[in-house]
Amino acid sequence: MLFTQNREEIRRFYIESWLKAKQGLPLEALEQQLVDIIKDHPEYHIILESGEDKIDKEWTPEMGESNPFLHMGMHLTIREQLSTDRPIGIRAATKKLLHKIGDGHKTEHQMMECLGETLWRGQRDGKEPDQIGYLRCVEQLL
Repeated sequence: MLFTQNREEIRRFYIESWLKAKQGLPLEALEQQLVDIIKDHPEYHIILESGEDKIDKEWTPEMGESNPFLHMGMHLTIREQLSTDRPIGIRAATKKLLHKIGDGHKTEHQMMECLGETLWRGQRDGKEPDQIGYLRCVEQLL
C-alpha cells in the first residue's frame, strides 16, 4: 500500500504497479487506479519501465520538465477527492466541468491547475491547502 511520504517509496510503488500490470499479475485496488492513470499517459511508460534509474531523478520546470510522478499523483488525488466529495462540492463542480469539456482526462488536467496552485500556496505559506479556495478555483473553470 501507499502510506508514506518517502519519495523513493512512492515512485517505487508506481513502477512496481505498472510492471505487475504488464506481467498480468493481480493488482490491489490502489495499484489498479494507478495503472488506469498510467495507461492514459503513454509518454510515461518508458520512465516507469526504466525502473530504479528514475527513482532519484529531479524534474524541474526550469529545465522545461514536468515530474511524471507528481502529475500522476495529482490525477490520483483528484479521483480520491471525487470518491469522497472532499472538499464538499468538488464532485458536483467536476460533473459540471466534465459536461463542459466532454473528456474526463482533460477535465482532470484543468483541475490540476487549481490543485497545483492550491498546494503551492499552502506550502509557501506553511499552512494546510485552502480547500475552499481550491473548490472556488475549480468552479471558476465552469
